[in-house]
Amino acid sequence: MRILLADDERAIAITLADDLRRAGHEVVGVGDGPQAVAAFEAGAFDVVVTDMRMPGLSGLDLLERVKASGRETEVIIITGYGTIDSAVDAMRKGAFDYVLKPFNNEEILEKLRKIREFRRLRHENAELREELDLQKGLGQLVGRSPPMQRVIERIRTVADRDARVLITGESGTGKERVARALHDISRRRDGPFVPLACAAIPAQLLEDEIFGHERGAFTDAKERKAGRFERAHGGTLFLDDIDDMPLETQVKLLRVLQEGEVEPLGGTQAIPVDVRVIAATKVDLAEAVEDGEFREDLYYRLNVVAIDLPPLRERADDIPLLVDHFLRRAAAGRTYTIAPEVMAELRAYRWPGNVRELENAIERAVALAGADGTLAREALLEGALRRRRRGAEEAEGAALVTLKEVVRDAEAAHIRRVLKAVEGHRANAARVLGISRKNLWEKMKEFGID
Repeated sequence: MRILLADDERAIAITLADDLRRAGHEVVGVGDGPQAVAAFEAGAFDVVVTDMRMPGLSGLDLLERVKASGRETEVIIITGYGTIDSAVDAMRKGAFDYVLKPFNNEEILEKLRKIREFRRLRHENAELREELDLQKGLGQLVGRSPPMQRVIERIRTVADRDARVLITGESGTGKERVARALHDISRRRDGPFVPLACAAIPAQLLEDEIFGHERGAFTDAKERKAGRFERAHGGTLFLDDIDDMPLETQVKLLRVLQEGEVEPLGGTQAIPVDVRVIAATKVDLAEAVEDGEFREDLYYRLNVVAIDLPPLRERADDIPLLVDHFLRRAAAGRTYTIAPEVMAELRAYRWPGNVRELENAIERAVALAGADGTLAREALLEGALRRRRRGAEEAEGAALVTLKEVVRDAEAAHIRRVLKAVEGHRANAARVLGISRKNLWEKMKEFGID
């Protein structure tokens, strides 16, 4: 270790320095307090060994300078019987330990060994806490399939870099869980995680929710309200369904990202905010930019790092793990079983609602389970069975349907033909169909078109 030895008694300083060097330590010796401060500020030291009484500056004053620096430097105080009360005071102020004169140099060496062991344990504890934080954050994400392992690896890589992240994926794939994992293993994990679902708030209220307002900003503004940006200060703001944000709100969001400050509605002074923004979208924002439905400059501000979540049908190997995970959460101490052939059907089903649909299926099956704990096929595969019945009914009685159903089926079939003709490019398909890209996406979702 590198040691700063401050003692004005030359005989003590020389013999102690010699023994410290023989034990493998690097020693810098000084004879008074001001020299000790100058040496400490000029170099890095693991330990300061200082006499309590020195010309120019006391050992207690030196201790306070060392602790105020914020460095991880330990201090050992050398004191006589007459200043033992000061040594106890030094311990309260952060000294590692003290020795009484006259002392054997081995006492100092033993305390240095304790410091080395203390540092080793502190380092191991820090690594353990980091690993536990990592497990806690990534524990929200269940999956060993290659697509999910790529997602987890990307999260590990970018979590602590404070870069903005755009999470893409179909509805129900777990975008908020990814955002929470990013927050939980980042340096901001002790700060707030503030989610906002843009699609769930009416457009006229969204700006107030994001930016807040001052008292008297409008008729019902009877008191000041902090927006989500202010509430997320020092932490993470998660903007889900960013594609549903109106263009005029996008302009104001862009300004906050550029300036790092937010101006509440009705306010006259901008408020600095330190917030990491993570956004999520269920549509292709690049296509939305092409269609003029999303600002290009905001898209590039948000899309610093992209994480694309695979749909459940592309990670069928994870379905047994997810089933087990959801069963443990919903079981409340009971044991449930799923027949192997039913599990095979679960893996074969395409799960248009993704992980959220699977979770709901498990909760429904647990609620309807019999006394023996066997989960019914009909409860687990209700969505798949309903779709099969609908297909069979359409095949058997196509003539016995309402005009509205005929028009709906014709519309769905035409959208499929156009999508196939343009090789799945939704922006081009929307232009051919004469509708907006968002309208096309809504119809595709309604008709179950991939």
